[in-house]
Amino acid sequence: MSSPLFKGVVTALVTPFREGRIDEEAFRVLVERQIAEGVHGLAPVGTTGETATLSHEEHKRVVELCVEINKGRVPVIAGAGSNATAEAIDFVEHARAMKADAALVVSPYYNRPSQEGIYQHYAAIDAAAKGFPIIVYNVPSRTGSDISNETMARLAKLPSIKGVKDATGDLVRASLMRLECPEDFCMLSGDDPSGVAYIAHGGHGLISVTSNVAPRASAARMNAALAGDFKTARSWQDKLVRLDKALFADASPAPTKFALADLGLCTEEVRLPITPCSAAARPLVLEALRHVGDV
Repeated sequence: MSSPLFKGVVTALVTPFREGRIDEEAFRVLVERQIAEGVHGLAPVGTTGETATLSHEEHKRVVELCVEINKGRVPVIAGAGSNATAEAIDFVEHARAMKADAALVVSPYYNRPSQEGIYQHYAAIDAAAKGFPIIVYNVPSRTGSDISNETMARLAKLPSIKGVKDATGDLVRASLMRLECPEDFCMLSGDDPSGVAYIAHGGHGLISVTSNVAPRASAARMNAALAGDFKTARSWQDKLVRLDKALFADASPAPTKFALADLGLCTEEVRLPITPCSAAARPLVLEALRHVGDV
């Protein structure tokens, strides 16, 4: 019986800035903390990493940094998505060259392709990837289009397509996807509050925003769920769910960077059009941190 390529909690890393530039030393501190606290993988330059406002050179530098700092200790799933297929292929080829473990490729956004267009986008990436693992990222709330389970089942037959980051929040979809895709197709939730439930529906892990702030507790929550110990998982869920929600009380990743700044780990600097965490959201984040306890 084959098993999925990735399991557990994979942190969707923020990209720390200082005076408009990537703060490489803060990034190093964040990555080391994640690994020390027991996360199962790292996902640089995704949505939480503000990839939409990074230059191509910055995007590639963050991937290089992540792989370099990690030194093979946990899997690195490098963000590599674009609404232009050729651009996505370039990012995938770079991730492969840097010896990341996989690429996370979001469904094309803004141009809203048909299901056939989505399939052909990933088929072209698959052909260029030459067996390098690709994780499909389905997040309709951001892209304006949805990857149907029927299309996902087609994609799962392509040799490089190894799994999905499912940020739909639709748990019934997870069960149906599991029935339609191969047994070793890696199903990762992209929604922290429902991550435990996603495991109960047959998922294998979670690409997490919350674990930026509370990696140890996030790893414990996912470890318990994967072990089938849902009583323990629920106790961790009760500690973390306020933080799961508070980190989206303003445009992400502003609340996450505010929380990390409060912990002394990086500045709260974000790039326009994201603005710093609002005055209304700050007390929600601080109260949620207090509820988690020692993060």
